[in-house]
Amino acid sequence: MAAHLQLPRKKAPNPTDQHIGSRVRMRRKMLAMSQEQLAEALGITHQQVQKNEKGTNRIGASRLQQISHILQVPVTFFFEGAPNAAAPHDSSGSALSMAQIDDFVSDSNGLRLMRAFMRIDNAALRRRIAMLVQEIAGDDD
Repeated sequence: MAAHLQLPRKKAPNPTDQHIGSRVRMRRKMLAMSQEQLAEALGITHQQVQKNEKGTNRIGASRLQQISHILQVPVTFFFEGAPNAAAPHDSSGSALSMAQIDDFVSDSNGLRLMRAFMRIDNAALRRRIAMLVQEIAGDDD
C-alpha cells in the first residue's frame, strides 16, 4: 500500500478576524493611507498588513491598540458591527453586509461622498440629503 501524503486544508479565516481586518482597511482608506505607510508605522511588512486586513492573520491585542492609535480611532471602532452584534440596516430593514459597506468605502466615489457628508454639521440638512439620495435611488422608505 502506498502512503498518501495529505496536505493540510487551509482553514477559513475567522469571521471576527475578517471583520476587524475590513474595519482596519476601511479606516486606513478613509485617511488616504497606503498599506505601506501603515506597515512602516507598525514596523511590519505591507504583506502582513494585507493578511491582517483580509483576516488570514489574526491581529493581537497590543497590535490592535497600536493600529487604533495610528488610525486615530478607539479600539472599539474595529468591533462595531462585528458578527453577533447588531448590524447596520438599510432603509428597507435588511442588514447591510460588511462586504457592501467595505465596497462602498473602497470605491473612490463612495469615499468622496462619505467624507463630504461627514463634514456637514447640520443634522437636519444631512437627513434631507439622505432622503434625496433615497428618492433618486427609487427607495420609497
